[in-house]
Amino acid sequence: MTSSTPFVFVIDDDESVRRGLKRFLRSANYESEVFKSASDFLARAPHPGPACVIVDVQMPGINGIDFQQALIQRRREEQLVFITGHGNIPMCARVMKAGAVDFLPKPFKSRELLKCIEDALHRSAGQRSRAAERNEARRLLDFLTPREFEVMQLVIRGMLNKQSAVSLAWRRKPSKSNAGD
Repeated sequence: MTSSTPFVFVIDDDESVRRGLKRFLRSANYESEVFKSASDFLARAPHPGPACVIVDVQMPGINGIDFQQALIQRRREEQLVFITGHGNIPMCARVMKAGAVDFLPKPFKSRELLKCIEDALHRSAGQRSRAAERNEARRLLDFLTPREFEVMQLVIRGMLNKQSAVSLAWRRKPSKSNAGD
């Protein structure tokens, strides 16, 4: 069973930013955890429920952009909100194209950050719901016999019952060249 509790993570090398965001998230009634580096976060098991990661762009070690790529390569699904005091338009465009929820320059308004967090958690919940549906569909497909799976493929292609029957019967007939063997 997976947790449906939304969780907000903060990755920033600045202790005062981590402390401030932790207090802010607590006051907004969000469960949260803070990390001083991206590698510390990556060492943690993924949260099983909706997750938002607020990540600083410029950090020692793995920076925010490299962190985003690491999540993509590992097929992790956390939704990212970038914060930075040193951003530029190409950097913003790059992270947004790679799937970030938003890119906020420091200092940002608390209302802006809350909106980004809500958007990220909503996106994360939807993504998890779709993944659960796909997994359930795969589980159900595993119950089909090979013949039932064949029929299902024809139905999905839009074939009528009669067309499917003819196609399946044709597949079962031995070819004339093999009839005398």
